[in-house]
Amino acid sequence: MDMQKNREEIDSRYKWRLEDLFETDELWLQTAQAAEEKIEEIRKYSGKFTKNAASMAECIGKLYELNGLVTKLYVYAYMRRDEDSTKPFYQDLAGKADMLATKFSAAVSFFEPELLTLNKEKISKYIKKEPALGEYAFAIEEIMRKKAHVLSKAEERLLAMSAEATSAGQDVFMMFNNADIKFPVITDENGKKVELTNGRYLKFMESPDRNTRKRAFKALYDTYGAYRNTLAAAYAGSVKSDKFYAEAQKYSSCLSAALYQDNVPSTVYNGLIQTVHANIKKLTPYLELRKKMLGVRKLHMYDLYVPFVKTPQKTYSFEEAREIVIEALKPLGEEYGSVLKTAFTDGWIDVQENRGKRTGAYSWGCYGCHPFVLLNWQGTINDVFTLAHELGHAMHTYYSNTAQPLQYAEYKIFVAEVASTVNENLLMEYLLAHTKDDTEKAFLLNHYLEEFRATVFRQTMFAEFEKTAHKMYEKGESLTCEALSSVYYRLQKKYFKKVMKIDKEIALEWARIPHFYTAFYVYKYATGFSAATILAAGILSGDQEKLEKYLAFLKGGSSDYPMELLRKAGVDLSGPEPVQAALDLFEEKTKQLEALTGSV
Repeated sequence: MDMQKNREEIDSRYKWRLEDLFETDELWLQTAQAAEEKIEEIRKYSGKFTKNAASMAECIGKLYELNGLVTKLYVYAYMRRDEDSTKPFYQDLAGKADMLATKFSAAVSFFEPELLTLNKEKISKYIKKEPALGEYAFAIEEIMRKKAHVLSKAEERLLAMSAEATSAGQDVFMMFNNADIKFPVITDENGKKVELTNGRYLKFMESPDRNTRKRAFKALYDTYGAYRNTLAAAYAGSVKSDKFYAEAQKYSSCLSAALYQDNVPSTVYNGLIQTVHANIKKLTPYLELRKKMLGVRKLHMYDLYVPFVKTPQKTYSFEEAREIVIEALKPLGEEYGSVLKTAFTDGWIDVQENRGKRTGAYSWGCYGCHPFVLLNWQGTINDVFTLAHELGHAMHTYYSNTAQPLQYAEYKIFVAEVASTVNENLLMEYLLAHTKDDTEKAFLLNHYLEEFRATVFRQTMFAEFEKTAHKMYEKGESLTCEALSSVYYRLQKKYFKKVMKIDKEIALEWARIPHFYTAFYVYKYATGFSAATILAAGILSGDQEKLEKYLAFLKGGSSDYPMELLRKAGVDLSGPEPVQAALDLFEEKTKQLEALTGSV
């Protein structure tokens, strides 16, 4: 029986090097103690820093420096926990990091309310008098933009102190999903007994054997179903937290609060849903083709991920994937390629799945150190694309950290999915260009269209679910398991009912989506994919100016508003055109696949 390895059994070549952040856990503890002392010191600026330009410059400089230190401590602790959440020491370390972050937020909660007592004329005068303040001009402008939503000094301190308590819903879900949940052992297509895990689930969904897919599907949702009320309570707690902060900070809704942080109008979010609704019919030919190629009378939810072009299921070693990704991203230039190679040799990436490791994949990091990438490698083509995707995030972080000062290094979440999806698009075009075999081309187009479905259609459906769930709670409705499942099931029918059998188990899918605990995040996958479609086409055209604009975007960090950074790179998301262009491409690629499948 194939069982998960323990962390200690994983070869060091496939582990990230968190020692680049803190050489030892003892050093982390010492640094955390020093950070606590600095947090106490920063409080002395309360009530004083706005008196003159020099004190303001000194305060804001120390504030950002301390924020960078607390972030570094937080990132290390959580990545240690994520690599093996069964270890009590790292659970405790993550808890300490949470408390430290809460203390920091409470200690600096005076800053924005006091800064907002100054008018624009006074701030302009200070900036002219103290050149060091000029380095923070846009950051100050951002704070002034939020003036209507910043509370009194005492109220802001209370909000900061509440963060640890209001994250309980997310904390419960993450600990359950990463450490406590136990899936059954199932039989794979070869008759082998294999322990089901979140990391292995997608591999089972890609199995050519329909009974294997069905067994994995039912086993997964039966397991989540056993805890459905607990999971509903956890998610409801997260939504309640969102509403609490939105109301406290005087936003009209949870959605408005989330969008305001990126200076994104609600028309972008609602426009995405409207544009996708208007083009749902473009999904039908793809699903009909899938049904035809799989040779089934009716598609089920467990038929959505299996490649329907009959081609050998190749397994990729991590080393093979590395070479493919490096070659595919060569259009991004020599400098990009050189740094990319460093990611594979210098401890950026944690590759293999192990017991207690966080599921899925992500890229994370902090200022002053290279970024990190977490994977759960299974060797599928999906994993190759995930590698390119997460390295897109990592390289975005690297470029922003290198080009920007600390205060502008962290790019907004709104643009975070653009660089990752550009990489995926470049990888797809590379793979298509390097095969003359129609069967392989059809297989890759199948994969691309499935990625598109999962990124644009599926994430927009997720966005609609989040919007509905938050609206329900804002109207005083209870977010029970039954209510949430009913909403989710109706959305599945809206997107798929013309072609598919909507299996009852899928109504519980909301209960296993980690991103729902970061409210209104997932729509950015769809807008990011749309922007990336345009940017990747420009890069592949060989237009040097378009490449330079894209690299400038990667270096932009948060030095401007995210939609403005994208506009400078050549994409205007204020209208429906980028999303419509992406959906039109989906239709075009579907027709290409239909033509190819006639000859394979």
